[in-house]
Amino acid sequence: MNASPTLVTSPSAPAVPKPRVPYNAAYTWSVCLVAALGGLLFGYDWVVISGADLFYEKFFGLTDAGRQGWAKSCALVGCLIGAVLSGGLSDKFGRRRLLLLAAFLFAVSSLGTGLAKTFNAFVVWRILGGAAIGLASNLSPMYIAELAPAQVRGKLVSVNQLTIVIGILLAQLVNWLISEPVPRDATADAILHSWNGQSGWRWMFAATAVPSLLLFLVGMLFVPESPRWLVRNGQRQEAQRVLARLGGAAWAVDALAEIETTLAHTSERVNFRALLEPRVRRILCLGVVLAFLQQWCGINVIFYYAKDVFAAAGCPVSDILLNIVIIGLANLSFTFVALHTVDRQGRRFLMLAGWAGLAGIYLLLGAGYFFKVQGLPLVVLVVSAIACYACTLAPVTWVVLAEIFPNRIRGAAMSIAVFALWTGCFTLTYTFPLLHQRFGAAATFWTYAVICVVGFWFCRAKLPETKGKTLEQIEHELLNSR
Repeated sequence: MNASPTLVTSPSAPAVPKPRVPYNAAYTWSVCLVAALGGLLFGYDWVVISGADLFYEKFFGLTDAGRQGWAKSCALVGCLIGAVLSGGLSDKFGRRRLLLLAAFLFAVSSLGTGLAKTFNAFVVWRILGGAAIGLASNLSPMYIAELAPAQVRGKLVSVNQLTIVIGILLAQLVNWLISEPVPRDATADAILHSWNGQSGWRWMFAATAVPSLLLFLVGMLFVPESPRWLVRNGQRQEAQRVLARLGGAAWAVDALAEIETTLAHTSERVNFRALLEPRVRRILCLGVVLAFLQQWCGINVIFYYAKDVFAAAGCPVSDILLNIVIIGLANLSFTFVALHTVDRQGRRFLMLAGWAGLAGIYLLLGAGYFFKVQGLPLVVLVVSAIACYACTLAPVTWVVLAEIFPNRIRGAAMSIAVFALWTGCFTLTYTFPLLHQRFGAAATFWTYAVICVVGFWFCRAKLPETKGKTLEQIEHELLNSR
């Protein structure tokens, strides 16, 4: 019986950030942007349902909170499946091949959802699309982190979040542009028999197929495999070639030596028992808790249940889709703030700021619902919550998850953390209509405020700063910390 592989790091690994690498910016950015298209499709497919639900719920006759919640959350079951499979499969076959598979699944599932004739068929195709999201949400940031030079890694991984946000905004714009105006006094039966209720929502889902095939799948045919995966799988020369293309021949030699040091005495085969080693288990727990809490901060109920949030604020149906677009614009605008600050202010500062900001906004938002404030004040608070999330927790959590796990088990550990993230998203999405129905909007948002306080405390106590350090430095410091 083979013994579990030992994770080792260089005893002389420096404790301070290394000098900046004069990297090939054009090539590095182009490769990372192609990989980040997985984020764009993730964002579109994840949020398109929040505008289409006005119409497919009427088509399928979904009137109770349980079935409505299942329609929204069923894709997250696929996300869990994709997240679990992505770790082992990407460690065996490579990050690039799994991203190609994700592109194919995005295209097929979007067409299937658009053509669904029954609710059961709708659910099956949404689960398959969720599997594509699970793959892309894990692999795109991990692939980018494994290619990017240390000094711009935070920015480049955050580009994946930017493309997610662009995908969200595209979904919101497409929903708004495809749908015909809904009269204020429109009945459920009138909506069912309108173009929106019969065909419009189908086009909202099917539109994903075009960028999936023409941009993501074709683009991934022309990018290299992750150099760290290549080294781990014995393809040293190819890894050095990729590294030289990224940062020059001299840097490639140093980077290759550092990567090989962290992979010394390990076999090519991933052994999940390595995740149970005490030092690794501590890092894995950090990633799992951060991933789960990022979802239970509550922001995704605004994306998934925007019509309910705005309806509770007194907005008419005719204004809801436009307000959803406003949310998307705020999300996009403040993601650029994260791109500018993540490698300057650092991960830890932005995470703490995000938890504190959301806690305060939710307290005010809950008070607004409690005292029956309607209209603009609540819309401003909702947009403020989106803005706070977009420049802190949304991108930075993905950056941290892509950085903290050791090279040898990054794929497996990342898949567990992303599984936890999608578990959090599923439970949040499924329970929101039940909580909202049972306790009301005020108590629900106050609950999320408490969770944000917990997130602030956890990050303050457990999260180290990782900006400006190579993945190998981070591995050394986390494995040897007390």
